Amino acid sequence: MNFLTEFWAEKYLKEYIKEGGSKIKFVTGRKGSGKTFFMKELQQIGEELNYKTVYFSANDIWLHDFREIYLEIFRQCDILSVLEGCGRQIAARMGYDSSDIAEGQTFMDYLADQGMGDAITRRELRLQLKEMFLDDPLLDNNFALACSLLTGGILGHPALENQNRELLLSWMGGDKSVKLALLKGLGLSPARITRYNARHMLRSLAEIIHQSGYAGLLVIVDDMEVLINRSSLAPVRYTKMRREDTYESLRQLIDDIDTLKHIMFLCGFRRELLDDDNAGIKSYQALWMRIQNEIVSSKFNCFADIADMDRMGEQAYTVETLISMAGEIAEKRRGQGLPLVSAADAGDILEQARYGNVGVPGLLCERLFGGESHV
Repeated sequence: MNFLTEFWAEKYLKEYIKEGGSKIKFVTGRKGSGKTFFMKELQQIGEELNYKTVYFSANDIWLHDFREIYLEIFRQCDILSVLEGCGRQIAARMGYDSSDIAEGQTFMDYLADQGMGDAITRRELRLQLKEMFLDDPLLDNNFALACSLLTGGILGHPALENQNRELLLSWMGGDKSVKLALLKGLGLSPARITRYNARHMLRSLAEIIHQSGYAGLLVIVDDMEVLINRSSLAPVRYTKMRREDTYESLRQLIDDIDTLKHIMFLCGFRRELLDDDNAGIKSYQALWMRIQNEIVSSKFNCFADIADMDRMGEQAYTVETLISMAGEIAEKRRGQGLPLVSAADAGDILEQARYGNVGVPGLLCERLFGGESHV
């Protein structure tokens, strides 16, 4: 599994996405195939590479309405900390080091202490805000103006009242109780965030995140097999219409992915979402045609849009690999009475994985933890 995380980190996070590209990938596999572990490992690598990362389960967020996806991404991104980063970038452009500004002091206060709070400096600050936000063609006009006003408030010029600050944050966060007439007073168009403009808002958010100094945005959505879960105990249940709305939303995201910059989506699901011909992804041909692997090879393809953890495991897992994995787990857990895995045990696990419905990592964890799943 390490070779795939390293490959994606090298080819996508360190190069393609960082340089302005965008990508959507899918990860699938049986229960215990290591799918979730792989995605969380990639998230950790993303954070180490200075990405803003978002991780959520499809069990918690409705996927048929892209507005809900955008709002969850927005919530996890902490827009104020992002805009503080934009403020630091503006200060740097004007030739100042933000580390010189005392805690609790705005940039404008600092300039005033230096005898630089004159009209010319204030005009330059407004021009920098305009250049960063309002002149950026990738930003939605309302989103850009809201970010400009909020960042100006953080910098200390132009000043922003707390009431207007909360109004802008509520609008960006999709609060339906916001009175649109109040937005007009701040120069924004009286429009709400809907499923129809949410992708454009996401593009704007990703651009702001990059402007603030991050390498990009990594969004990970797990447990998408809930789309075909018919159990009455499921936290969310999809009707045929909502499921197809989700597939159509994914199809539109794939078609629009080249209009986004510095963003990578990673969607994970158990393989029943592929195998179910009546309700799974293959039932929606417009989506399946866009993500299926056109060239099938006996060798695992790291560039494929769908990464099959089971197929990768067939090539990656050997007796020696499993013994090494068990040792690494014991090291991380400092032993804790974990049983040793012999060559015979490892061979049994590989044999069971060939014909069972649980992947190699899951079987290894069952052996080590007595049935407790950690993948």
